[in-house]
Amino acid sequence: MDRFWFLTWHTYGTWLPGDARGFVTELRDANWNKYLPNVPGSECQADLPGLKRFASDALAGEPVWLSAEHATTLLSQFRETAQYRKWELFAVAVLVNHAHLVVGVQGDPEPATILGDFKEYGSRALSRQFGKPPARWWTQTGSKRKLPNTGALRGAIAYTRDQDRPLLVWLNESAIRATFPATEAASLISPEREDQQGERHA
Repeated sequence: MDRFWFLTWHTYGTWLPGDARGFVTELRDANWNKYLPNVPGSECQADLPGLKRFASDALAGEPVWLSAEHATTLLSQFRETAQYRKWELFAVAVLVNHAHLVVGVQGDPEPATILGDFKEYGSRALSRQFGKPPARWWTQTGSKRKLPNTGALRGAIAYTRDQDRPLLVWLNESAIRATFPATEAASLISPEREDQQGERHA
């Protein structure tokens, strides 16, 4: 693999502009010109209840919350998408309102394309299995963080593995063992990792 990415995105309507947890969205300056305060290292905006109410009122459908069954369907589709694209999934975590993926790719495809493929094919799989939601499954955007070295890759895998209260966590043990020295690989692969249903995904 030539590039590694840590991808994160949320389900529709569950993390709105104005949220107290922090957000990035377009604002307007004193001249009413739009700008996006997303310079690396800058603080996120946070806790604007009026903006959050406005965003909530503008939703085209109810917020989407995932279940364990959704998570299983998504994992299967993520793996199929990666295999078809000849990408290497290292780790997946699916939670009730978002997903994390650590993926290696050949060449240097646009990160928006990588993210878009996982979201699009994940949406199709969910809609086939559970029916289409009133609006859509996901937010329009997501986080695309490049992992420039093995230290960053290791950190992203560990972060994904250690999510709090996941519906599902999956580690690609063979890819991890092929990428890291034996001791590092062993520290990344948690032999007792269980999801909430008491099942290990590896």
